[in-house]
Amino acid sequence: MSRSFTLRRLLTGGLLLTLGLHQVSYAQSTATVDKALFKPKFIKQQLLKTTKWQLAHPKHALTDWTNAAFYSGVFAAYQTTKTKWVLDSLLAMGNRTQWQPDKRYDHADDIAICQTYLNLYRLKKDRQMIAPTLTALDKLYTTPGPEVQRHGITWWWCDALFMGPPVLVKAALIDNQPRYLAFNDTLYKQTYRRLYNQQQHLFTRDASYLWNEAGEGKKESNGQPIFWSRGNGWVMGGLVQVLQELPQNHPTWSFYQNLFKEMSARLIALQQPDGLWRASLLDPGAYPGGEASGSGFDCYALAWGINQGLLDKATYLPHVQQAWAALNRCVSAEGRVGWVQPIGADPRRDFSAESWEVYGTGAFLLAGSEVIKLK
Repeated sequence: MSRSFTLRRLLTGGLLLTLGLHQVSYAQSTATVDKALFKPKFIKQQLLKTTKWQLAHPKHALTDWTNAAFYSGVFAAYQTTKTKWVLDSLLAMGNRTQWQPDKRYDHADDIAICQTYLNLYRLKKDRQMIAPTLTALDKLYTTPGPEVQRHGITWWWCDALFMGPPVLVKAALIDNQPRYLAFNDTLYKQTYRRLYNQQQHLFTRDASYLWNEAGEGKKESNGQPIFWSRGNGWVMGGLVQVLQELPQNHPTWSFYQNLFKEMSARLIALQQPDGLWRASLLDPGAYPGGEASGSGFDCYALAWGINQGLLDKATYLPHVQQAWAALNRCVSAEGRVGWVQPIGADPRRDFSAESWEVYGTGAFLLAGSEVIKLK
């Protein structure tokens, strides 16, 4: 069977699936998902194709948070495919940045790239790869910076929970620095207490989106509070990377596990019939297109939860299958991941099938790296 025929068959199946999903439940519709999408060979091909396209279309400084999310996915693609040129691209990135984080030691965005440095150190055991990271973390630990001075807490926006915690936790375990585990718990719970909505089981983007006791605050067109898909996707992706690092006997492992399960249950209730999540989780009708970057992180996290036995397979697998099928419909023939919301601090409507960003590819790569492990 030719590759072009296979692609046409996948796309046709995807279109039929989109048209019919609203008539059936997720569990009932599982049988209609094209099984070819879940073949290891196909998933690896998709990971390599999207990685290659994104590497050929660079955007932003290598140490930017956007590329931090992308290279987190590239590392997952390497782990999945063991392809030499993928590893070479990771090492080339580190050599070009001289293994440095970005400028602001206390801003989670600027240390997020260190996730990949720490991952590569585990492969190569070269201390030069992590020395600048450890220097930045020591300063973060010992010296309160502008972020906490301006906002009262260091990680004052929910996206930070993908950027910062995996770095602290990985460094703590690699360099035998238990103080970083405790420090991560402190910073994380500050953000949790400020931004996590106990009724909705979702994070607001930052304090400017919180409602007062009178119910006054920023609202969507349908009157609902604003909960951003990608922001909550970042949180879910970060939770995966914390939980897979922390020993299960660690005192706060249950905190992260319970949060992961709460958010997972809420997110599957908000997934839309086409398999994607909308830019604004509680006002999907105002955002006609599914958003691939938040959906990619959600797919990644839910698949990981199933693979680890933390989420019930019968309940969650249909949602992961629908999400993965939908994400593949966002990938162009040449490997561009589309339907990615542009950079911004809240849901916006100015994105389409042609819209791409490096973090959208990163989310897709992470999702595929877990979907391939589903049994």
